[in-house]
This record gives sequence, structure tokens and C-alpha cells, in this order.
Amino acid sequence: MAAITEIPSDNIADIGDYKANSLWRLTVRRLFRQRSAIVGMIILAVLIIVAVFAPLIAPYDPTAVLIGVEDVKKREAPCIHLLGCPEDQPQHIMGIDGNVRDVFSRIVYGTRVSLRIGLFTVTIAVTMGTLLGATAGFIGGWLDNLIMRLMDVILAFPFFLLAIAIVFVLGPGLQNAMLAIAIVSMPAYARVVRATVLSVRETDYVEASRALGASNIQILFSRILPNALPPLIVLATLGIATAILDTAALSFLGLGAQPPTPEWGTMLGSERNQIFSAPHLVFIPGFAISITVLAFNLLGDGLRDALDPRLVHAGVKSD
Repeated sequence: MAAITEIPSDNIADIGDYKANSLWRLTVRRLFRQRSAIVGMIILAVLIIVAVFAPLIAPYDPTAVLIGVEDVKKREAPCIHLLGCPEDQPQHIMGIDGNVRDVFSRIVYGTRVSLRIGLFTVTIAVTMGTLLGATAGFIGGWLDNLIMRLMDVILAFPFFLLAIAIVFVLGPGLQNAMLAIAIVSMPAYARVVRATVLSVRETDYVEASRALGASNIQILFSRILPNALPPLIVLATLGIATAILDTAALSFLGLGAQPPTPEWGTMLGSERNQIFSAPHLVFIPGFAISITVLAFNLLGDGLRDALDPRLVHAGVKSD
């Protein structure tokens, strides 16, 4: 009879890591099979390139007033030489705004602002929501009730009205607008993490880790919270789109980015009365907001399908 070979405990851990890595590789493969996710990633890649190389792409300083520099007029229509605009006129492919600034340069630099808004806001919301949700679910008791009732109070108010109230208290400004959006977005992440902690904390492998002497912090961060990553990733991706849109809305109302910051919502708000006389000043920043939100929504939908446990396990069996 062949001898039974004992598997070292280190190899068992390696096998677990291998299975986890295999699931993530399968998830990546599934993501690249989603057409919507591919389109979203392409648009997002273009936006990132524009944001990174904004100084090379933009022909003008986004805050520079061109009075006395070029012979241009306020709210002048776009001028593109390849499309028949006279060569003796300065080329401004998206026109001139009401303060005699190049719209294309402001749109390009606005990409930086919008991506920073989305990433900063969601990072704050995910961090606060994860800490509160994990604490509530893992400790439980009166602390769980206190934290979740606080989240319910935040959810009881209309999302955008609460954000306006917070900005009104803190004062207008881009940083305060981002913080307000992060605060009102936090309960969604806290609920997701709490639900994951409640469903995982009594499982056999968590009890085994506890029996082996692992501390509560180790169990929480190495055994429980990794299970919350898939829904958090999807929710955060979709949350970036929401954060960009809501911050643009606050800027449109004058509560977000303040002039002369090249932020799309501010650009849209400052020229909203020119929709008939100079429609390009309204449609161009509006289109920029729409295409950015669309990119994150498409990517979020693709991630949701790729990280669906039922679909992932089905893929493992088929492989």
C-alpha cells in the first residue's frame, strides 16, 4: 500500500491562496468578456490620459483671461481651422467662455478635477463606512444599534438636500462639497460591510482562527473583511460616478468649486443662461460630465456581473 503523504500546513495555506488567486483571475477574465465594462474602461483610460497629460494637451492656461492677448470676443463660437475657420483667427476648438477663457483648456483640466472628486469622495466614504460597519457587525450589542441608528438618521434625509445642508453649514467650496457627498454616501458602505460581517463571523474558519489564538483584529481584517471586497468594489465604482455628478450639481448651484476653478459643474452653472445664444458653453461641459459618469457606470455594471458569486462559481466548474 502506498504511503499517505501528509500535507504540511504551509502548503494548505498556499492552496488557499492559490484558490483565491484563481477566483480573482477568473473574475478578471469575466470582466474582459463584458462589452459594457470594456467600453467603460476605454473611456476611463482616455480620461486618465487626458488628466495626466493636461499641461501638454491644453493650449492655454485654464484660468488665463485672453483679453489683450488675442483678438477674441466674449462667448465666441468655436474656431477650427480644418473645418473652414479663417487662418487669421486664433483657433479655439470649443470656443471662448463668458470670461474670455479657452473652453477646451478648461475642459481638459476639468478632467483632473472631476477624477480627483470621485476618487477622494469615495475613498473617504468607503473608509468611514467600512470602519463603522465592521465595528457594528463584529462587536454588536448597543454599539451596533447606536451606529446603525445613526446611519438610519442620515438615510432618512433626501440625499442631495442633506448634502446641501452640510455644505451650507461648512461653507461653499470644493473640499466641503466632497466631504458632504462622502458623509451622505457613507451609510450604503456601512450597511454592506455590516451585512458581510454578520454573515461571516460565525463561520467555521473564523471559529478555527479564534481557536488558534488569532486576535479579534486579525480575524476581522484577515478573515472577515476580505469577503466584503467584491460588493464594496462594485459599489465604490458606481459611487464614483454618483460623487462626480452630485459634486457637479453642487458646483452648479454655487456651493462646490468656486471660480476660476475649471470644474465642469461650475462651467455649466456660470453659462446656464446662454443656452440659446451660446449653446456650446452649456452642452460641452454637460457632455463631459455625462461621458465620465457613463464610463464609471459601465465599468461598475461589468464588475457587478464579473463578481457575482453564482457566475464566478459557474465559471470555476466549467473551467
